[in-house]
Amino acid sequence: MTEFEDPLGPLDPNFAENFRRDMRRPPCQLYLVSPLDVGGDFPERLARALDAGPVAAFQFRVKDIDQHAAAALGEPLRAICAERDVAFIVNDDIGLAKRLDADGVHLGQDDGDPREARAQLGPNAQIGVSCHGSRHLAMEAGEAGADYVAFGAFYPTTTKVATSSAEPVILSWWSTLFEMPCVAIGGITPENAAPLIAAGADFIAVSGAVWGGDEVAAIKAFGEVLAKR
Repeated sequence: MTEFEDPLGPLDPNFAENFRRDMRRPPCQLYLVSPLDVGGDFPERLARALDAGPVAAFQFRVKDIDQHAAAALGEPLRAICAERDVAFIVNDDIGLAKRLDADGVHLGQDDGDPREARAQLGPNAQIGVSCHGSRHLAMEAGEAGADYVAFGAFYPTTTKVATSSAEPVILSWWSTLFEMPCVAIGGITPENAAPLIAAGADFIAVSGAVWGGDEVAAIKAFGEVLAKR
């Protein structure tokens, strides 16, 4: 069994064929993840992106720098999000999320427990957990008090090394059984997002497809896809 292989085994593909999204769930929304380099003109790029179309949340994701430097980079980005009523989520670091007074934290499987995050960040924090392609991990996250679970990678991605993959049927399964929102992540572009939205994703998390080119055009393209659902 690989590191994140689901002990519950594969889902029946017929589950996906019979899935119909519950129209009582809010429409799928955009969840924007930062590139690793958020220096230079990135604050201006972020502002342009958030002004180009609806974005529900922005995840601040930096690696291999100390917390003081990360906080200095994150503070102006948090302010840009606050001005636009976009949730500001810190990746992996509960302490940095508290220091920046972030709206929440997104945890990998090795980055802390949702219970610890709740104790540190308070009852209103949005706590997300990466669950890869595992229903078991997702249910554990829910039991630990997470506010959303993230599945993926669904497509090849250059943003990070994908340690596991997921099939769209897991989104259908989750949204049928649980009210908690699910996020689809991994290599998502305006061209390949539609099947994940149709499968039941409550959010699509995107990064390279936005920051690898014209962020305004990309946000508008995602908006058009989301508006069709």
